Amino acid sequence: MNKANSILAVLAAVLLAGCFDEPLPAYKDPAAGIRVYLQDKGLANLDSCMDSFAEKEKIDYVNLDRNALESLPSPIPDLAALKWLRLNENRLSALPDLSALKSLRRIYLRDNRFTSVPETLKDLPSLTDVDLSGNPIEEIPDWLAAKEGLENLSFSRTRVTKLPADISAWRSLKSLQLGDLRFSAEEMARIRKTLANTAIVF
Repeated sequence: MNKANSILAVLAAVLLAGCFDEPLPAYKDPAAGIRVYLQDKGLANLDSCMDSFAEKEKIDYVNLDRNALESLPSPIPDLAALKWLRLNENRLSALPDLSALKSLRRIYLRDNRFTSVPETLKDLPSLTDVDLSGNPIEEIPDWLAAKEGLENLSFSRTRVTKLPADISAWRSLKSLQLGDLRFSAEEMARIRKTLANTAIVF
């Protein structure tokens, strides 16, 4: 790697730092919504945790990372104020209809069992961040490539070998993580040229 490429790699790492992290501890400013933390509980469902959702109309953040969920349980699809949903490291292979989540901005689905990008993401008008890294996904659909407003995407450690032919709608992306993928040199060059202002990690 020459010096110029080394500098670009460092800059990309800096820009990407924090894109898929937790919010600042305790949110220094008073939070308008309610945040639910249920990570690392071994949960296969939420039957024992329903008291956490008593004020579901105010919940804007849910963390269900590292549980044993095989499907997305109620009442998650009905949390109309939800902005941030973490479902990393579960056993999910599909999502239900999420069209009620009009405010959802970030959904993290890393290290699950998805073989395709969940089509219900198409129905989320506020979506900015999607993390599907570590899933056996082979193809990124054209509808996702045409979705405007996206800011941070990760498909690292999937089985994707190329992006859709038209990715011009992604020119507003801040970061695109494509680590450990078998892209050709030509495909990487095409992506860099089209997304010249995006921090990309191959």
